[in-house]
Amino acid sequence: MTRATDYTLDHLDHLESEAIHIFREVEGEFERPVILFSGGKDSVVMLHLALKAFAPAPLPFALLHVDTGHNFPEVLTYRDDTVARTGARLYVAKVQDYIDDGRLRERPDGTRNPLQTVPLLDAIESGRFDAVFGGGRRDEEKARAKERVFSLRDAFGAWDPRRQRPELWDLYNGRHAPGEHVRVFPLSNWTELDVWRYIERERIELPAIYYAHRREVFLRDGMWLTAGDWGGPRQGETVEERTVRYRTVGDMSCTGAVESEAADVADVILEVAASRVTERGATRADDRLSEAAMEDRKKQGYF
Repeated sequence: MTRATDYTLDHLDHLESEAIHIFREVEGEFERPVILFSGGKDSVVMLHLALKAFAPAPLPFALLHVDTGHNFPEVLTYRDDTVARTGARLYVAKVQDYIDDGRLRERPDGTRNPLQTVPLLDAIESGRFDAVFGGGRRDEEKARAKERVFSLRDAFGAWDPRRQRPELWDLYNGRHAPGEHVRVFPLSNWTELDVWRYIERERIELPAIYYAHRREVFLRDGMWLTAGDWGGPRQGETVEERTVRYRTVGDMSCTGAVESEAADVADVILEVAASRVTERGATRADDRLSEAAMEDRKKQGYF
């Protein structure tokens, strides 16, 4: 006899089912979707879900990475290994190329995260991508909490919260004019804790820097940053070796580590469950530039 509980989905099952539905909906509505893939945990989970949505068929989407030139080497190695393992097509837009030919200039603070916008928009235009999957979650930052799952971007890649469309009953509107595109966020309703619990359940491999390790870091504005060729440390900033891990991964110049002994997924889940600060709030210097830093960048075409 079949019991009702045999058909009961838990919280992670619901989130997975929603994300897979979104991937399939985009494949049916758009001509050239692409997945933003940096090797960070959210993009890794997103790729895992996309592969699951179309298995055993190959992934129908290409991957796109905007490389700042200040990425963690461990993450770039993971990115390339993942592309080789999955057989995915990878496009890389390099910020360094734009600096070298004068289209962009280095910022005084050394961070290149805000410089990703122009290469991203150029890659979308040249690749004729009409839907761009991003790993943004609503719990990360207040500007991202305003996003719909399907986020319309104008011909300049800009986001206008007033143009957000209702998504009642999980009905998604992908209509867009020539030159416009839609950013799609399959993990919108996930939290950081959900992501880690899913990683544990699915046994998803991540770059090692997400777990506790010894690293040379220095303290700046209350954050432990990695010493490197990007411009740190400055005079008066002392490099020391500490046991740290990263809650989020981005440009080395603006992504801080947290002191941690969490050496595996179970330890990280306990740590995240006890935290009262989002990973971006705790470890991303570029979000501290102003109260509206993320929203300003999104209006310019940022992720």
